[in-house]
Amino acid sequence: MAPDRSPLSRGELDVARLLWGLKSATVREVHAALPDDRPLDFSTVQTYLRRLEAKGYVTSVLEGRTRVYRPRIRPKTVIRETVDDLVERLFGGEPLPLMRHLIEDRGLSDEEIAELRQLLNEREDS
Repeated sequence: MAPDRSPLSRGELDVARLLWGLKSATVREVHAALPDDRPLDFSTVQTYLRRLEAKGYVTSVLEGRTRVYRPRIRPKTVIRETVDDLVERLFGGEPLPLMRHLIEDRGLSDEEIAELRQLLNEREDS
């Protein structure tokens, strides 16, 4: 069952990824960690962090006069929830059409195909 958390926008997800990597950071530290190809204003980063906190994805504490943000939800959890929502909305809850789309339209390298075979074999054996 999906939690009551709202899904993340692209910008929120970008900021959450940075915070996951930093483990704990101020708005200024997250802003400084932005890649050059994704420039955001300081106030936009601050807004995203506040939204992430309001949605329950991060928590913050006041250290002196500075607010420090920390992830509350692990990346793996967000990935699972996001993919589950996608499968439900686009594919009626059926994962095979998503897998078919990824394999046929996105393509897989020989190494990825071998890894997929190994995962399927392990699943079959369990």
